[in-house]
Amino acid sequence: RKCHLNTCPVGVATQDPELRKLFTGEADHVVNFYRFLAQDLREYMAQLGFRTINEMVGRVDKLAPRKDVKHWKAKNLKLDKLLHNLVDGQEGGTYCCEKQDHGLETALDWELMKAAKPALEEGKPVKAEFTIRNVNRTVGTILSSNVTRKYGAEALPEDTIRFKFTGSAGQSFGAFGAKGVTFELEGEANDYFCKGLSGAKAILYPPKASKFTARDNVIVGNVSFYGATSGEAYIRGKAGERFGVRNSGAQVVVESCGDHGCEYMTGGRVVVLGEIGRNFAAGMSGGVAYVFDPDGKNAGRVNPEMVDLEEVTEAEEAIELKERIERHHEYTGSQTAKEILTNWKANLPKFIKVMPRDFKRAMVEMKAEMGAKG
Repeated sequence: RKCHLNTCPVGVATQDPELRKLFTGEADHVVNFYRFLAQDLREYMAQLGFRTINEMVGRVDKLAPRKDVKHWKAKNLKLDKLLHNLVDGQEGGTYCCEKQDHGLETALDWELMKAAKPALEEGKPVKAEFTIRNVNRTVGTILSSNVTRKYGAEALPEDTIRFKFTGSAGQSFGAFGAKGVTFELEGEANDYFCKGLSGAKAILYPPKASKFTARDNVIVGNVSFYGATSGEAYIRGKAGERFGVRNSGAQVVVESCGDHGCEYMTGGRVVVLGEIGRNFAAGMSGGVAYVFDPDGKNAGRVNPEMVDLEEVTEAEEAIELKERIERHHEYTGSQTAKEILTNWKANLPKFIKVMPRDFKRAMVEMKAEMGAKG
């Protein structure tokens, strides 16, 4: 963000003399506060016989409950278990003495890397299939990191690496997925699905043998596409809460979502083909969301503080929306998408366009400037 260059929009992190006049206190006061805090801590440590903070960790023998507390809530309060020395007479430390093993050596991504070798080394298209379990977390992130390291921000052409997974994916499936990578998942996924998506394509649908109605059943957890910057995704089913939070560039289709959808969204496009939860679009300052609302219930679940609800009236926009839903049907076999597309002319007016006011104003100003330049 380069906060040291005075680019903070609200002047919190700034060295600009004019902006600093708006705040009470001085930076030196903060330095003094921490110096005094450290000195005070050193004095207490010296009284207790400690030289380092690590020596203090777990030393419950230096703690004792106060007996002069007369409040009725403290009458039956027992702290024995809290003050029990857990390592007394046992081997081990009272603080972290060893580095945590994150299990990266056994990550599924190393299998992905082997399968993607022709693409990584020569840019050749590759396809492969894998079984996935919920213990497999951040699947695809190491792969995407290597794609970006080798080919830069432009990465690879669309669908160069196409991997299909079957099963239940762990948290952060497809996180930071790079352009040219396509992940198709037949099954379900946990929280943080495709967070930080950076150009990849993600396709998610239920097992083909399942008989339940996809749009009424949760297929992906909470906080999907958090901080996504680009890429596209098609989800045949219902997403959890905070779907698309802080999305700033991804193009996403989902069949329904929980509360707080598109929260703090700043860019991209989100299409919801079914019900949304309450507080939709709270803090949404950019991007556009299209919500299918045949019975008028979804409109009342949108937070109106920063957005307006409009109709899809421009022909070019309607074509783009239809094409996005067609791709959703093509990739996932969505029955919901098929029903909407079958009677497109009648269903198009049933979409509400969730448009941030500031974003709309900026778009109008941009068009005016372009028109003035000819």
